[in-house]
Amino acid sequence: MRVKPSLTRARVCLAALTLFAAPAIAFSQGDKSRATPAQSDQQKPAPKEDERAAAVVRRAVEALGGGAYLDVKTVVSRGHFTPFKGGVATLPTAFTDYLVLPDRERTEFRGAGTKSVQTNTGDTGWVADLQEKKILDLTPAQAQDFRTSMRASVDNVLRGWWRSEGAALAYVGRREAGLARRNEVVRLTYPDGFEAEFEFDAKDALPSKVKYKKGGGEGERVEEEDRFAQIVSIGAVRVPFVVDHYSAGVQSSRVNYDAVEFNHPVPDSLFTKPADVKAVKLGQ
Repeated sequence: MRVKPSLTRARVCLAALTLFAAPAIAFSQGDKSRATPAQSDQQKPAPKEDERAAAVVRRAVEALGGGAYLDVKTVVSRGHFTPFKGGVATLPTAFTDYLVLPDRERTEFRGAGTKSVQTNTGDTGWVADLQEKKILDLTPAQAQDFRTSMRASVDNVLRGWWRSEGAALAYVGRREAGLARRNEVVRLTYPDGFEAEFEFDAKDALPSKVKYKKGGGEGERVEEEDRFAQIVSIGAVRVPFVVDHYSAGVQSSRVNYDAVEFNHPVPDSLFTKPADVKAVKLGQ
């Protein structure tokens, strides 16, 4: 069965967004998934943030629209997802993405030999391949990919969802970003050791990059990177219309947005798993 490419990672990695993906979830590890809420609260460390990192985040929120950005509750976007092989672009696939913050996303793919839907709701979800006429629950690996993309989303650091996991926000410093350009860098560190670095242009405070590592084959950790470009104003909110994803320094995908709508009604029914693949409808 074909597996949906992760827009949230490239997401909005979509979600582009979440606005950038997305895709704040309560991420469980091992036996903690069976703990009661009271037990989980007792085990969870308090979130930490230094003031200089917090100032970078506040400035970035204002650059993206301030209150208008924070008031976004849903995002409906359309565009094309292009996989890369060996750093070379292959055929693009059209997508429509429905995002309900913080952690519900449905992405529909059509074209380039693909006609499929992937839906994520927190730690659960399902995938439907309309060509092969199959509908299955997400595998643990697919669910983990979504959780990772959510942790590494710009929305996560700007909206403060990381606090629910007891993560720590720290200022890293300034980093070279091209000729006469610098980025301000902040880092999120989670209690389980996962880290993500977020780079914001030192002049205009707009998101530039996200870097993190994830497990690859044979236990190695592979560096993943999202790069944001063509930041467009939609009303009072600014969003990137191009998201390039790199793995181990080689480009693996590009998300191009053609249209983005904020706070458009998104029915709950889009996220409900149908009883039969015949009931799955695209372009709702």
